[in-house]
Amino acid sequence: MIRVEPLHLDGDTVISIECQLPKTTLLILQTQTGYIMCGALDISLLREKLQHRGIIAARAVGVRTMDELWNGRIESCTQAAEAIGIGAGMPVQEALRRILNAERSTM
Repeated sequence: MIRVEPLHLDGDTVISIECQLPKTTLLILQTQTGYIMCGALDISLLREKLQHRGIIAARAVGVRTMDELWNGRIESCTQAAEAIGIGAGMPVQEALRRILNAERSTM
C-alpha cells in the first residue's frame, strides 16, 4: 500500500509518502527540490556516484513511522544538502525548512 499525504510546516506543504513493502516500510518527506528518507536511502551512492546531479537529500535512521521521521534527526546527507546548511544531528523539520527556504530563494 502507498499513502501520500500533505503535511504542513510553517505555512509550506511537504508531501509525505509511505510505501509499505514486505518486511519494511519506505518513508519519504518530499518538497519540490529535495527529500528526506528513512534509512533505506543510499546516501553513499548519491554522494559518490551521483554527486554531479546535485540532489538535495538526507536520511534519518531508526525511524519506523512517518511520525518518527517527521520528528527525527538527520543521520547523513548529500553535498547539495550540506551546501544549504543541512547536517548530521539536525532535526528533520529544520532540514525541511532549509530546503524550503532554498527553494524560495531560487524562484
